[in-house]
Amino acid sequence: MAPSIVVNSAGITKDNFILKMDERAFNHVIDVNLKGTFLIMQNAAAAMLDAEVKRGSIVNMASIVGKVGNIGQCNYAASKAGVEALTKTAAKEFARYNIRCNAILPGFVETPMTDKIPDKVKTKLQGLIPQARFGDPREVAEVALFLASEKSSYVTGACIEVTGGMGM
Repeated sequence: MAPSIVVNSAGITKDNFILKMDERAFNHVIDVNLKGTFLIMQNAAAAMLDAEVKRGSIVNMASIVGKVGNIGQCNYAASKAGVEALTKTAAKEFARYNIRCNAILPGFVETPMTDKIPDKVKTKLQGLIPQARFGDPREVAEVALFLASEKSSYVTGACIEVTGGMGM
C-alpha cells in the first residue's frame, strides 16, 4: 500500500567556515539533506501514482538558514535552500496528479541538533528571535499536520516559516 502522506525530515550538520570546510563534509550534508529529500520525494510520488492515490501530500523540511544563511553552515544553508527550490519545482510537476508538495522552514527548535549549541550562543541567538526563545518541536509538527491534511487542500508550493519571527 502506497503512502498518501510523506513528511520528509532529513537533516544533518557538519559545520565549519567556508575557508575550512572540506569537500567531503560539504558533500555529506548535501547528500543527506538535499539528495535524500529528492530521492524520498521521487519514490513517494511514484508510489502514489502507481497506487492511484486520489490526493497526496509531501511535506519537506527545509530551514530558515537556507533563506538567510548562517556563519559556519555553508553546506547546511545550501542544502536547505535547495530543498525549498526542489519543493516548489515538485509542486508544479506533481499538481496535475493531485499531489501537493510544501515545505516547512523551521528556525531554531529545541532538538538534538540545537542541543549542541553552547548556552552562551543560544542566549545570543534567542536575542535575534522576536519571540525570544527556541521553538518546540510540537509547533513544527502542528504545521506539518496542517500541510498533510485536507485543511490545506489548496496549498501547494508553500514554504512556511516556523521561526518565532526570526528572519523577518
